[in-house]
Amino acid sequence: MRIIPAIDIIDGKCVRLTKGDYATRKVYHEDPLEAAKLFEDHGIRYLHLVDLDGARSAHIVNYRVLERIAQGTNLQIDFGGGLKSDDDLRIAFDCGARQVTGGSIAVKEPDRFLGWVAKYGPDRIILGADARDGKIAVSGWQQGSDQELLPFVQDYLTKGVEYVICTDISRDGMLQGPSTELYGDLLRETRKTGNGFRLIASGGIRSLEDLRELGQVGCEGAIIGKALYEGAIGLEELKDYIKAG
Repeated sequence: MRIIPAIDIIDGKCVRLTKGDYATRKVYHEDPLEAAKLFEDHGIRYLHLVDLDGARSAHIVNYRVLERIAQGTNLQIDFGGGLKSDDDLRIAFDCGARQVTGGSIAVKEPDRFLGWVAKYGPDRIILGADARDGKIAVSGWQQGSDQELLPFVQDYLTKGVEYVICTDISRDGMLQGPSTELYGDLLRETRKTGNGFRLIASGGIRSLEDLRELGQVGCEGAIIGKALYEGAIGLEELKDYIKAG
């Protein structure tokens, strides 16, 4: 299972929120590149980079941060937040993103999102399926929708999507454990229809045991945020975990 640290950006700084609430933001690094280099120095190869300013503004904002991290490290970066137009996507890829995640756009403009999948390939476009109480949330988690998580994901799998990041918003930043049962159910139900995919879990991870359990239910990757910044999971122990396979 891939281990993917998260760097969330507001005003060019590395921050973390609790349950997606912008009022709870806490700055951990003035320069996100420092955090990215620290991760890379400990054997990490992947990064989930989120433009929170972009998510609220409905267009890409912190692309220069993406560019600096892409040029300053060898991390494979998944970039999301505020990607609403073809130009936003072009900027993200030009600035060094290996993959991009579309969440709100997949809800509000499904044809455009599927156009991106067709143009760039399903290995470069990730579906962001962020849920609160089983319903998809959009616009930086500030708005709800009437779309249920399972049929939302299943529909996109039938249309060629291969990567999905699923965040249980109620667990995000809480360090109370991930929604392992939710991810297991999602994988089992989609397999019934023959639609295999790569599920990346996000939200609530607090320990190496959480990571092991996510791997056991079939998650392809796990995004870790506050646990790293608050020291619940040490970078040295994570390095040893990655080495052990």
